[in-house]
Amino acid sequence: MRYLPARLVGNVVAARERGATAIEYGVMVALIAAVIISTVTVLGGNLSSMFNRIVIAL
Repeated sequence: MRYLPARLVGNVVAARERGATAIEYGVMVALIAAVIISTVTVLGGNLSSMFNRIVIAL
């Protein structure tokens, strides 16, 4: 019974670390999505014109 406060504090700290990890993964996924969207936006026009040239050449 004398270790109960330490056990409670340990459970609270562990719960906070799990929450922080979930938030970190969410931020990481959002950054990856932003990079993918910006890459597709930048390269989309170039790829479209390249495929149009290929179609015309065929």
